Amino acid sequence: MTEVQTAPVPRRNLELLLLVLALCVGSAAFFLVGSTTEDVDNTDFYIQMSIMAVLALSVHVLLRIFAKYADPVILPITVALNCLGLSMIHRIDLAKGTSQSARQLLWTAIAIVIAAAVLWVIKDHRILRRFTYIALLLSIVLLLLPLIPGLGVTINGARIWIRMGMFSLQPGELAKISLSVFFAGYLSSNRDLILLAGRKFGPLQLPRLRDMAPMVIAWLLSIGVLVVQRDLGSAILFFGLFIVMVYVATARISWVLIGMLMVVAGGIVAGLTMSHVTRRLDVWLNAFDPTIYQATGGSMQIVEGLFGMADGGLFGTGLGAGSPYRVPLANSDMIIASFGEEIGLIGVTAIILLYMLLVSRGLRAALGSRDTFGKLLAAGLSFTLGLQCVVIIGGVTRLIPLTGLATPFMAAGGSSLLANWIIIALLLLISHNSRRPKSGVSGPTDEIATPSKAPTTSTKVVKSK
Repeated sequence: MTEVQTAPVPRRNLELLLLVLALCVGSAAFFLVGSTTEDVDNTDFYIQMSIMAVLALSVHVLLRIFAKYADPVILPITVALNCLGLSMIHRIDLAKGTSQSARQLLWTAIAIVIAAAVLWVIKDHRILRRFTYIALLLSIVLLLLPLIPGLGVTINGARIWIRMGMFSLQPGELAKISLSVFFAGYLSSNRDLILLAGRKFGPLQLPRLRDMAPMVIAWLLSIGVLVVQRDLGSAILFFGLFIVMVYVATARISWVLIGMLMVVAGGIVAGLTMSHVTRRLDVWLNAFDPTIYQATGGSMQIVEGLFGMADGGLFGTGLGAGSPYRVPLANSDMIIASFGEEIGLIGVTAIILLYMLLVSRGLRAALGSRDTFGKLLAAGLSFTLGLQCVVIIGGVTRLIPLTGLATPFMAAGGSSLLANWIIIALLLLISHNSRRPKSGVSGPTDEIATPSKAPTTSTKVVKSK
């Protein structure tokens, strides 16, 4: 029996078709907003959609040149979500007389250009493994920047921003990428020691302290800085990233159990000792209490968002026909509630399905990656996107306490947009390297694990005489 493998198919034409469909979705959303709100001036519509089309098609052309085997679904989904976010921000602008959509479009252009630069400069994700400890140092610097007097600023009670002229930036958003690179690099180099060395306590096998010390120190430092900055959302995100990447590297459920115990213990301590955490818990548990509703920083934001989604019902009031502008931060923290009012439960479900598909394609790239570093990095970055969605949508719907995380690609905010587009670029690179022919793989060979059959590679068996 002779096994013959057919060559992988680039599927860039499929990506182009889906990209056109994504741009049509964004254009339809802009058109509905303008027609329903009687926005007779369509200049913004033409300008924003033209710029988005040029940017998206430019990335598509770049993928044809440098990463032609990249996943064909990731880019169109990202463009669709970004366009929907721009349309809702534009809708809020029309109601409030603001100009946030123009600022968001500028950040979108910057983010896509930087993502394209990542695709062009890096080409092979395994290069990042050489910078494992530099990534750790960069993470520490990024997390400490908002604490520098004169540079860091406090917004809504959290000191997580830095001001640079006309722009403000949240360095913690970029730190989630550098921490992912550090965790992936360290775990891929020390996986065997973590698995085989250490002591066993009943069903749990713990690694030696010296093997885990660098990551534990990195996690403690990150969480410590975030506690000082009063940013609960990012603390949850970084902790979840730490636990998931260790679990992916070791495949041991004991790490998840230990992580859950740490979450419970940390939550109890934070709830009893930190006033801002206690206040968030009160807002969550007693949102409809008139005293909490009327208090500064109280539950009005959550309650109004719930009322708006209830008003939208199953099908929504229609884009431009509701009143999401009544909700504080309707174009950023509460943008899901804005969509819930105007496109209803069915529309929000479609958005959630897009996020689920995006995360699943990132995990697919992780499964197909031929090296351990790529598997861990893709899994960590995909989980980062998924956890952001779970935390913010859960907070808006009052399933969990509301935190300060942004809805990826949709919420107004340049830092989150920039970081998430870089994540997309890295996922595209990893998916390209996992699907391209084996003979075309270049770069360090010492980290290539036993290749798994790429998901898009078909195999046929030919009988030999």
